[in-house]
Amino acid sequence: MAKVRVYIAASLDGFIAGPDDDLSWLPTDAAPSEDGALGFEAFMADVGAMLMGRRTYEVVRSLSDAWAYGDTPVLVATHRELESDIPTVRAVSGTMDALLDTALEAAGGRDVYVDGGGMVQAALEAGRVDELIITMVPVLLGGGVPLFGALSERREFVFKQHASLGSMVQLYATRKPAEQA
Repeated sequence: MAKVRVYIAASLDGFIAGPDDDLSWLPTDAAPSEDGALGFEAFMADVGAMLMGRRTYEVVRSLSDAWAYGDTPVLVATHRELESDIPTVRAVSGTMDALLDTALEAAGGRDVYVDGGGMVQAALEAGRVDELIITMVPVLLGGGVPLFGALSERREFVFKQHASLGSMVQLYATRKPAEQA
């Protein structure tokens, strides 16, 4: 069954971007894992569609002319017109449940990758995130875009694995089944 997944890097103090969307703190030369970390390419092999917020899309587009997501359909949640030169990118709007249902349909039975602080927080609030893969980078940013925000109720996850990536640690957690919660 298709899953809703998050794959993201965060600072030790829980930010996914520094002030002004600064990503300069992200390492570009991560050491290969010797103990089971999930690399981005392996993660993307199971992804059939992405759902990201408009701000995340704009930051990603400003980083490079190259498009990191290949032919994967990318749904950008926005209420404004979206002009894109990438044929696999399209604008979507609606409630988080509707956005995720649209993304799951676009994924064609494969997983959905949710990216961006606001999208991750909204998907968590909706109770729809099945897996969290968070690579912790040993830096304190002191501010920026937080990974997590307030929730209306507790969401429980179970750590399934952790792995070392050089100086970083990757945490892999799955949503705790309802019968265990």
